[in-house]
Amino acid sequence: MPRRTAATLATSGEVLRLIRSGEAVTRADLGRVTGLSRPAVQLRVAELIERGLVVERADAPSTGGRPPVRLEFNAAGGVVLVAALGASRTRVAVCDLAGRELAGRDFAIDVEQGPDVVLPLLLDTWEDLLGDRPREDVKGVGMGVPATVEFARGRTESARVMASWTGVLIPPIVRERFPVPVLVDNDVNVLAIGEHRGVYPDLDDLMFVKVSTRIGAGVIAGGGILRGALGAAGEIGHIPVRDGGGVLCRCGNVDCVDSVASGTALLRELRTAGKDVKTIADVTALVRAGDAETMAMVREAGRRIGEVLAGAVNILNPSVVVLGGDVAEAFGPLVSSIREVVYRRSTALATRRLRIEPSRMGWGAGISGCAVMVLDSVLSPDAVDESLDLRPS
Repeated sequence: MPRRTAATLATSGEVLRLIRSGEAVTRADLGRVTGLSRPAVQLRVAELIERGLVVERADAPSTGGRPPVRLEFNAAGGVVLVAALGASRTRVAVCDLAGRELAGRDFAIDVEQGPDVVLPLLLDTWEDLLGDRPREDVKGVGMGVPATVEFARGRTESARVMASWTGVLIPPIVRERFPVPVLVDNDVNVLAIGEHRGVYPDLDDLMFVKVSTRIGAGVIAGGGILRGALGAAGEIGHIPVRDGGGVLCRCGNVDCVDSVASGTALLRELRTAGKDVKTIADVTALVRAGDAETMAMVREAGRRIGEVLAGAVNILNPSVVVLGGDVAEAFGPLVSSIREVVYRRSTALATRRLRIEPSRMGWGAGISGCAVMVLDSVLSPDAVDESLDLRPS
C-alpha cells in the first residue's frame, strides 16, 4: 500500500478539522501542518468560507508587518436539532455548530404513548424553536431514546420495553420534515458522550450509569462510544442479580438489576411495605426524614447495582464511573453502597485509579451528547468533502 502523506490527506474537510481543533488558525499554519502549497490552501479555505463553515478574523497578533488573518470555525453557520428522550421526560433543543444550546423546551411525556404521538411532537417543537431561521440552516438531527437501538439504521429494537416502538425506523420519519442526516442512539449512550466530551475529554475510558426509572450504561472505550455489533452494548440493566426474589423483568427474564433496583423497583417495594410514595421525590422525602425502612431499601438497591457494576469494571477497566439519573442524584446512601461494593468486589488493578463520581452535567449531558454525536458525523472530513462535491455547479 502506498504511503499516505499529510498533503494527500489534507482535503477541505481535513482543513476544517484542523481549524475546528485549533491545530491551525492561519493559512500559514495550514501550509506548515499539511504540506499543501499556498494556492492549494487558499482554494480549500475559500471553499469553506463560501459554505459558511469558516470566517476570517483580522485580529491575530502580529510578529512584524501586517497581522495575519486568523481563521475561525463558524459555529453560527448552521444548527442541529437534538432531542433527549427519557422514559417520562424529554428535552428538545436547537444547537449551533459548536453544540451550544440556542433554544430548548422540556416535556413531561410518557414515551410508551408511542412514536405516532411522540415523533410529531418533536418535529413540531423543532419547527417552533427554529422560528424564522431558514430551514436550510439545519445540518443534522441527533436523538437519544430509552430503548436498544440498531445505530447504523436508527431502528429501535426493544421487544417488551417501549413495545410500541419495536422495529421503528426513526430517520426516514424525521427526514420527511427535515431532509438531513439523522442519528439515533440509546439515551444512556448519548449521556455518556455528553459527560465524556464536556467533563472528561482527557480520559479514554469511562462508564456512565443511569439509575432512574430504569437502569442502563453507556461505555466510552478508547475515546469513543462502544455500541457493540448491533448497538446493544451497555445493557447492564438486564444482568441478573443474586437473591432477587424472582421478580419478572419487563424484558422477560427474572431478577434483572433493572427490575429489583431501579427507581420503578424502589417505588414498588416501598408501596408493598405500606409507604405512601408516588414519585422519587416522595422517596427522597422519606430518606431525608431518616425513615429506617426506606434507607435500608435504598442501600440494598445500591448493593445490587454495585454487584453488577463490579463485573463491568473488571471487564472494561474504566478510569471513571459516572453515576447519573434521578435516583443516583437523589440518594447519597445508594451511591455510597455502590462505591463500597464495586471497590470490594472488583480486582485491585481495576480499582487502583478508579473514580466513581456523580454526574456533573445532569440532564444537560443528554442534549450535549446528541449534539456531539451528530456534529462529529456531519462535520467529519469525509462528510464535509462529500457535501462540497455535491454542490450544484
